[in-house]
Amino acid sequence: MHFHRVHIEVTNICGLACSFCPPKLQPTQTMTLAFFEKVLIELQPYTKTLALHVMGDPLTLSNLVEYLELAHMHGFEVELTTSGYYLKKTPIEVLFHKAVRQLNISLNSYNKNSLHLSFDEYIHAVFVACSKKVQNYPKPFINLRVWNLDDARSEAPYNASLFEKIEDFFGIKIDAQAIYKEKIKSLRVAPKILLHFDSYFEWPSLSSTHESDGFCYGLKSHIAILANGSVVPCCLDSEGVITLGNLHETPLQEVLNSSRAQAIIDGFSKDKAVEELCKKCTYKERFKTTV
Repeated sequence: MHFHRVHIEVTNICGLACSFCPPKLQPTQTMTLAFFEKVLIELQPYTKTLALHVMGDPLTLSNLVEYLELAHMHGFEVELTTSGYYLKKTPIEVLFHKAVRQLNISLNSYNKNSLHLSFDEYIHAVFVACSKKVQNYPKPFINLRVWNLDDARSEAPYNASLFEKIEDFFGIKIDAQAIYKEKIKSLRVAPKILLHFDSYFEWPSLSSTHESDGFCYGLKSHIAILANGSVVPCCLDSEGVITLGNLHETPLQEVLNSSRAQAIIDGFSKDKAVEELCKKCTYKERFKTTV
């Protein structure tokens, strides 16, 4: 069993309350460095890429560099995902630490919060990071995420303002109409800096009325480990509804070989969702044309 990446929620603290995210029900928690290293050691046979994100924003950690140092020491590459609100307070050498292979910045976070930060201040910090990357850090990628597209074009006014800023800074032209109409997935705006587009998605919930079978990449391309040590089959199970085991109590190998985990894998291989949360999840509908 080998995963393309493993999501490790080093903290479930985000600091924001985006309307497109579900409310956090789990107690506020940050994974200790000692436990993080234990997790890294157990992950050695399973992946070489970590995504330090499920619900929390890793840039909220004042000692993020210590987590990155441990990841690098144990031979992992890291993806950081952030709302962008904490870029200004995060040293550039931490953002582009030698362990970091990719920085994802969710640009659609800004207009879904009411914090005291102007749009100009927010986007300026994003552009500073982009400039520093181009000038001094050739290795990592930056994905500027605009994951707010929908058929109603509900965020078109915000996106227009965002695209104007990006056009001015990078000296490019963005065809917003084509992005919506042709469902363009990405645009290269600078060396190893991409503007990435996607639609809103619905976080799975047991209260959803949706129910369907289908295929999912959970336990195939990735798993997630929550801040409390719970292992879940996919990065959308932020509350640990499908907790396969907890690494504070059970070794990862035993968790992945459990009958519950194997039943999920076997079910998805037959386009069948065996867990209730998986049945309720609409995200798996996106995979119908790719399997």
